[in-house]
Amino acid sequence: MTYLFISDLHLSENYPRLIRGFLDLLVDYADRNTHLYILGDWFNAWLGDDNDEEWIKPIVTALQQFHARGNHIYFQAGNRDFVLGTKFLQQFNAELLPEVAYLTLNGIRFRLEHGDALCTDDRSYQRFKKIIRNPVVLTLLRKTPLSFRKKLANNLRQQSKTAQQHKMAEIMDVNQDAVQQALSSCDILIHGHTHRPMIHHIEQKFRIVLGDWRISTQSAEILEINEQGEWVMHHFMF
Repeated sequence: MTYLFISDLHLSENYPRLIRGFLDLLVDYADRNTHLYILGDWFNAWLGDDNDEEWIKPIVTALQQFHARGNHIYFQAGNRDFVLGTKFLQQFNAELLPEVAYLTLNGIRFRLEHGDALCTDDRSYQRFKKIIRNPVVLTLLRKTPLSFRKKLANNLRQQSKTAQQHKMAEIMDVNQDAVQQALSSCDILIHGHTHRPMIHHIEQKFRIVLGDWRISTQSAEILEINEQGEWVMHHFMF
């Protein structure tokens, strides 16, 4: 049995190479009794489960085939795809995880999260997140026309790019106190979001940062764990 962890694919119709890379990954792990964990920002912008654009259909079909081979799929929302819900995931029997989830293998406790909640120094983003993920706001947002959500997503992406140009890199990285607090409930913390893949050894524990999928190098840093809790980072080429 293989436990596979990925994040920050940022799939969209504008980058078909990323989509093909994800489909290649599913083929590579289809016969390995895989538990696939997607820890957020699977899509560059998810507009709602009523989005049935043509480019999404091959992804759904591939995931249905992946599940039919006896594999399991888990999804945890990121800052780009937090409105993705069970309606979409039910098409291939995937499970929606809470914002923080835990997995225990051979007595080793892993904490899973996207990683944006650890970036507490980015106060403007944390304020925005608190508003946009309010259940009332999300309910109202899902009831708006898809065309409106597309315009909103484009505007938010542009505002985010502009804001990041004026922020220090350290502000957009994790806060060490937040990391220590997260590690207090686990042995190993696994997250993405920061696009800074690395294995951090903190006292007797580890923080493993998954890599974003990069078209420039056609690669990503992904994590594989076996039933004994032994783990290794892979440089996945696509």
